[in-house]
Amino acid sequence: MDTRQLEYFVAVADERGFTRAAERVFAAQSTVSAGIRSLERELGAALFERDAHAVRLTDVGEAVLAEARASLRSVERMRDLADREGPLRGTVRVGIFTNLTRVDLPGIMGEFHRRHPEVDLRLGPSPSGSTGLIEDVRQGRLDIAFHGLPDAVPDLVVQHLTDSPFLAVLPEAHPLARRSSVTLGDLAAEPWVDARAGFGNRVALDRAFAALGLTRRVPTELADLGEIPRFVASGLGVAALPELTIIPADGAVVLPLQPTIEWRLSAIARERPGRAAEAMLQLLSERVGSL
Repeated sequence: MDTRQLEYFVAVADERGFTRAAERVFAAQSTVSAGIRSLERELGAALFERDAHAVRLTDVGEAVLAEARASLRSVERMRDLADREGPLRGTVRVGIFTNLTRVDLPGIMGEFHRRHPEVDLRLGPSPSGSTGLIEDVRQGRLDIAFHGLPDAVPDLVVQHLTDSPFLAVLPEAHPLARRSSVTLGDLAAEPWVDARAGFGNRVALDRAFAALGLTRRVPTELADLGEIPRFVASGLGVAALPELTIIPADGAVVLPLQPTIEWRLSAIARERPGRAAEAMLQLLSERVGSL
């Protein structure tokens, strides 16, 4: 078997389909299908169950997937060692947050490209926030990701980037909107608009409520943090978001939250990341850590 077959296999497993996998590896769908069939013949077992609606890993495919990821990482490390003195090459897959308003992500990626023009970039968020991004890094689907959960991640490299205080977001007609600050206790009985479970900011805020012995109701959940102030402005409830993520909205006011609750933004990577991933971690530390 060759490395390209393993790349096709991992791409199909990740994308759960041949069309998206072919786009990801820049190959014709027929080429990817032929590569998978060749790998299955070589292994003597089916790796996928196929029907008109979905592609699913077989039990053998599940077992082989971890080994395929490990093999590709080994190949990547060998290339790094052989090319230690040359320019960086390859691809860095980065899991991002889409609403870090004070982080100039396009500017950071532009700077990375100027420094390392032969490295391709693949950027994207996770629908389950930090929880999904951590799992994507663990499984080798991503090289680096942003991370906003308050928990330690002992099996991954964690690079602290910056801290951001939570601020309260209220409808401008709310009785507390003219205060200089509010507390979680002031807002505990209100309906809340918040991120979905699994997002780091949601976890941090839930724990802050629990530490105070308070509970709250979250009838409105969103996967896009940038939209939350607009939903607050429409009267659906109140919110509290890290300052780094707040996009101002007409009809909503932003107030300091007392006592201060900090949200920690970090970047994560697998242990022994490749040279390009190490360079990306360094640049994120330089640019985001200076905020």
